[in-house]
Amino acid sequence: MSRAAALVSVLEACDSLAIVCHDNPDPDTLASALALQEIATSSEADVSNIAITYGGSISHQQNRAFVNLLDIDVEPIGAVPVDTFDCIAFVDHSKQGVNTSLTTELEPSIVVDHHPGPPVDAAFADVRTDYGATVTIFVEYLQELELAIPSRLATALLFALHRERLDYLREPTIREYEAALAVYRDANLETLERLYGSAFSPGTIDAIGRAIVNRKQRGSSMIASVGRTTETDALPQAAEYLLNVEGVDTVLAYGIIDGTIRLSARSLDPRVNVGQLLGTAFGDLGSVGGHNDMAGGRLELGLFGDDVGDDDEALLSLVDTRVRQRFFDALNLDGASST
Repeated sequence: MSRAAALVSVLEACDSLAIVCHDNPDPDTLASALALQEIATSSEADVSNIAITYGGSISHQQNRAFVNLLDIDVEPIGAVPVDTFDCIAFVDHSKQGVNTSLTTELEPSIVVDHHPGPPVDAAFADVRTDYGATVTIFVEYLQELELAIPSRLATALLFALHRERLDYLREPTIREYEAALAVYRDANLETLERLYGSAFSPGTIDAIGRAIVNRKQRGSSMIASVGRTTETDALPQAAEYLLNVEGVDTVLAYGIIDGTIRLSARSLDPRVNVGQLLGTAFGDLGSVGGHNDMAGGRLELGLFGDDVGDDDEALLSLVDTRVRQRFFDALNLDGASST
């Protein structure tokens, strides 16, 4: 039995399905959710009740445009009674309590992901860490099941493939190019153009501006604080922007969001695995992880702020010092010159 057929076999036993995206969902998890919904509503599976849900917020301007232009029916996790659904599916993440706001008491029966992590115990689990995107797996499912791919779904899949891997050449595999070719014919190119033209919010521009001003560099590595912000997706955008600085190949952007220190790292250096790097630097302080070229995490602010009370300026200074020191120490750059 193929993996696609095995997925359908599990879906056949579900009268209702809650598809859970990871927190602060990006196009890879959202397009994967749409693809799973398409498979679940097909005549092969025929699931009658499906909800797509997420934790955190959709703040990145392209992600907001992605949801609006493609008319994706996705609801905050607090608005969906996930515990009443027969089946729960995780797409683009695999563990309760890790990059998801869903309670750890609820276990998924379906998991499709491409991120590394501990073994997954589910009725259907397909975690392929040698793939560059979760949507690549879903394109293969759709092809194996010989399902027609509607234009809206093809557009979502193609945009997700580009944003996850192909736009920045973040170590895509040949499978990402093959998947893009498979859905290109049915994608709406006008909608794709509008997605790429979506505007930055003022808050995102402000956060990226603070990262530029606050950047510190040692060797070819850079760290930058966006300070306090409500724009979660400003962090990866700041990290990606700063990778354009001459001589820089590894960047960590961080900031304080809703009482939590959020991290986003990017690297073009094949010798650096930023998922492991963040684990070495901050693994004892919170939840971190990712790939060799892109990673993220969150740290509890209280672990840094006990010494400064209500002095916000002192708190930010303390966080900056400790996060920067841990990052450069993990890179063995403690003695390198800093700019």
